[in-house]
Amino acid sequence: MSLLRPLARAALRPATTPLRAFSTTTTRFIKPGQPLPDVGAILHESSPGNKVNLADEASKLNKMILIGVPAAFSPACSATHVPGFLAHPKAEEYDQVAVVSVNDVFVMKAWGDVLNPEGRENVRFLADPSGEFTKALDMLWDGKAIFGNERSKRFTIIVEGGKVKSVAVEPDNTGTSVSLAENVLGKA
Repeated sequence: MSLLRPLARAALRPATTPLRAFSTTTTRFIKPGQPLPDVGAILHESSPGNKVNLADEASKLNKMILIGVPAAFSPACSATHVPGFLAHPKAEEYDQVAVVSVNDVFVMKAWGDVLNPEGRENVRFLADPSGEFTKALDMLWDGKAIFGNERSKRFTIIVEGGKVKSVAVEPDNTGTSVSLAENVLGKA
């Protein structure tokens, strides 16, 4: 009978009580010196058929700015984060400015048309519809309460010669204290 008591107590435990799980998985958070994770051509640009392997492309470029945002068309992303890089004079020194968000390709294309109306070829708006690329960077967070699903943390990664040179990630996932252009590239 005494063997059943622990089981009975476990059955009465509220479903919301978290259980601890042991994990030996190391954090995959991207760090300086590492290449971008190669998860294949899972990002989309302009249409679902135009797939992009950003790791492959970064390895062929001299310098890249990779900007991760929680949501296209959100106030901080549209008014401050991305426009700050597009307007920063030092951004011209980079072969590519890639903006990635866990959104569908149609939203990202429309957003790119708004923020890059002149169509600068080195500025790209890439959709990560499944969040797999963002997850491989360990930049995915549970944004369901605000956005309805998992989203990207707000970050900026500088890539040089195919390897990460620096990573700036917002400590609260969505703020604008460390990943803005003036913090990453310096004063304009």
